[in-house]
Amino acid sequence: MLDINEIMKIIPQRAPFLMIDKVEEFTPGESCVAYKNVCINEPHFAGHFPNQPIMPGVLIVEALAQTGAVAILSMEENKGKNALFGGIDKFKFKKQVVPGDTLKLEIKIIKRKGPIGVGEAIATVDGKVAAKGELTFAVV
Repeated sequence: MLDINEIMKIIPQRAPFLMIDKVEEFTPGESCVAYKNVCINEPHFAGHFPNQPIMPGVLIVEALAQTGAVAILSMEENKGKNALFGGIDKFKFKKQVVPGDTLKLEIKIIKRKGPIGVGEAIATVDGKVAAKGELTFAVV
């Protein structure tokens, strides 16, 4: 298990853009399971949407990408580097994510060649799929 301070030693994102709160388990270069507690005081809820707060899909994707970054950037050869989006493919949004939800974020790295890779990503709330798809990354 990694707490927020240990996560910040691996990935460069910081508040208000750090989208994961804890890591339950990870295998460097292979997989990661993390969690985000969705809170009403997050700035995007002021406008998305007034009187009906819903976490934007792009932020769910970002939380999944940061989860994948923990897996990739925890590899010895990638320490101190950054992982950038190379592509987002086959993404589907199945469930609204709202304040009070705990988002479970899972990434499995399915392909790597040099600095480029692909991860299968799935976000769930209470065991129900909120979003899933593939993320392509580039380590720089």
